Amino acid sequence: MEPVKFYFDPRCPWCYQTSRWARRLEELGEIALDWGLFALEVVNLEEGKDPLELEATGSPALRTCVAIAAAHGSTAIGPFYAAMGRRQFEAPPPPADPVAAVREALAVAGLEPALCDAALSDPKTWVTVVDQTRAMIERIGRLGVPAIVLDGGDGPAIFGPVISDMPSDDDAVALWQHTSWLVRYDNFGELKRKRLPQTDLPTVAWYREQRAAAERQTSPG
Repeated sequence: MEPVKFYFDPRCPWCYQTSRWARRLEELGEIALDWGLFALEVVNLEEGKDPLELEATGSPALRTCVAIAAAHGSTAIGPFYAAMGRRQFEAPPPPADPVAAVREALAVAGLEPALCDAALSDPKTWVTVVDQTRAMIERIGRLGVPAIVLDGGDGPAIFGPVISDMPSDDDAVALWQHTSWLVRYDNFGELKRKRLPQTDLPTVAWYREQRAAAERQTSPG
């Protein structure tokens, strides 16, 4: 199996959808996953602002991942991220309390809910998130997630692939074979097309329904 490091922000539905593909590849024996952290709020921060000042509101899920890695190793982040994603994107409405959702996901993943409290009480966890994000920005630019790095995090890196729906197993493996080849081909820089349809994730559909209902209420007549 090829070792792959997958960088994610748990608030991105596109990233979660790609992570489902990556986890299926692991189940099929194609890759072995490790996990890295990437905060979109750091990438999207207004120029000149210090991302460390976001510590008070910084992602409790990503900060908890730092505590998970310290206690159990970074591969243990995977079950937690999967549990967070299922709650966030597959069981609408999304959780109203992000900290409570983190504690719940920890329990579902078989980890200690107290890891969340430990992470949020330690400002260094946000420093670690910012440092990992900055390191990936240096490698792939300000592109965001999903991002994968081959050779267990030591090899070439790329933003993507971004997928809309879960592929069949045969397509999942074919997509991986083509993607990994392109990642290793130094002469390849970019491949992009018109934005895909919205994902089939239930929470994304729920958000669309909420927006449509709000527009109907505000429409004249």
